[in-house]
Amino acid sequence: MEHILSMLIFFPAAAAIVGFLIDKDSMRQFGVVVTVVEFVLSLLLWYYFDPSIAGMQFVQSLPLISTYGINYLVGVDGVSLFLIVMITFMTMIAVIGLTEKKGVKNLIITMLFLEMTMVGVFVSLDLILFYVFWEFTLIPMFYVVGFWGAEKRFYAAIKYFLYTFTGSLIMLIGILYFGYIFNQATGVWSFSFLDWNSIILPFDLQLWLFIAFFIAFAVKVPMFPFHTWLPLAHGQAPTIGSIILAAVLLKMETYGFIRFSLPLFPDASVYFVGFMATLGLIAIIYTAMIAYAQEDMKQMVAYSSISHMGVITLGVFALNVEGISGAVYLMIGHGIVSGALFMCVGVLYDRRKTKMIKEFGGLANNMPVFALVYGIVLMASIGLPLTIGFIGEFLSLLGFFKYSPFLTFLGALTIVLSAVYMLAMYKRTFFGKLVKLENKSMKDIFGREVVALGSLVVLIIALGIYPKVLLDPLNTTVTQLTKVMEIKAVNEDTKEKLRALNSIGEVK
Repeated sequence: MEHILSMLIFFPAAAAIVGFLIDKDSMRQFGVVVTVVEFVLSLLLWYYFDPSIAGMQFVQSLPLISTYGINYLVGVDGVSLFLIVMITFMTMIAVIGLTEKKGVKNLIITMLFLEMTMVGVFVSLDLILFYVFWEFTLIPMFYVVGFWGAEKRFYAAIKYFLYTFTGSLIMLIGILYFGYIFNQATGVWSFSFLDWNSIILPFDLQLWLFIAFFIAFAVKVPMFPFHTWLPLAHGQAPTIGSIILAAVLLKMETYGFIRFSLPLFPDASVYFVGFMATLGLIAIIYTAMIAYAQEDMKQMVAYSSISHMGVITLGVFALNVEGISGAVYLMIGHGIVSGALFMCVGVLYDRRKTKMIKEFGGLANNMPVFALVYGIVLMASIGLPLTIGFIGEFLSLLGFFKYSPFLTFLGALTIVLSAVYMLAMYKRTFFGKLVKLENKSMKDIFGREVVALGSLVVLIIALGIYPKVLLDPLNTTVTQLTKVMEIKAVNEDTKEKLRALNSIGEVK
């Protein structure tokens, strides 16, 4: 088991190379087998993970550039564990539900390389290694959008690449500068997060380094005003690209805040809480209103995704166990639910070659199973109790309530606003008379669509009813994180604020 993380990282890439030798007619089956094996490996990781340990587990270190302290250093804790399981699960579901007809072999190979880079991001403990995997996620997603996307695919792919690449370069400057600071303090070079976590930085340096990391993370969340690339990318990407983009790639940034920004820059994190909350609230309210105005169903889901990411931001910067645990839970829940929503849109597009809401109506008459599945997924997106969406949103807002009840009230508007535009869309799509002749011939979901969407629905309900299975390991890690922040804070005011924010205790 000491090499299981390396297996999780490089098995999809090795399989992708083998995929070049596979006949194109057998490539779908090959892709499903590979992603199932990868998912099983992640379940083994979960099985052998000790939830009572707050620190990193399955740590593996190999020297890469010893002179400058750059190493292949990987490990997982309670935060990254379940995100890795979600990555492997959603990739498996996306490949099972694949509807693309053009270039399937190359598409699956690209998705396997993308899975390698995504897992690498969530297990990397060396900041240079983290940056390499972070940047490498751009290449396969750029290819997916640019080759398999819609008519404006090249513009969308280039905009996505330039936005995220530019923000990442600023983060790289911050990483290199922190490495220089570590060298000046200790006499040796290191880019290990485990080593950096032992350094206490003065307040002014924390501010500048927080901003450097913030720019890269904010572009990819994406936060206002960096959000304009996402609806375009979603609108032009194929269904499988939208699923992975919403389910996984958007979570890399909020994970980056939790993994690096909070423990390394605790004073700056407290200092910027109001600013981060403002950006989160703008995302929640502003993009929800834009979502309501959309006639394109996929664009509506894209803007809805940005709105819910605003709630995750509030949870992260609640800076307490409830909020951060809720944010991670919502990251997992949002990944499953948003992936399911984009898959549902893909089902309709595959049958009608349109995503315009006005082109549908009365589909519940001839697609009752799909209407039921879409309804359950939609309710989870709204945050209906006993679904996975409710747990994460409730805990995130509960944690942020300690900071500001009024701002929490504004944040809770995401539930009301999402109910308005989602239910309106569902009514126009599935209820009423089946008038259009093109819709009368649409067949209900079957085969691989039932397997893919049914699996997502089971998880949505199961984790909504019994969240404890994820919250226990999360609490252990997040409790330790909040203690580290308090210990490393240089200002007494920061320490007092952190103590006040964590006065409620663990999530039960």
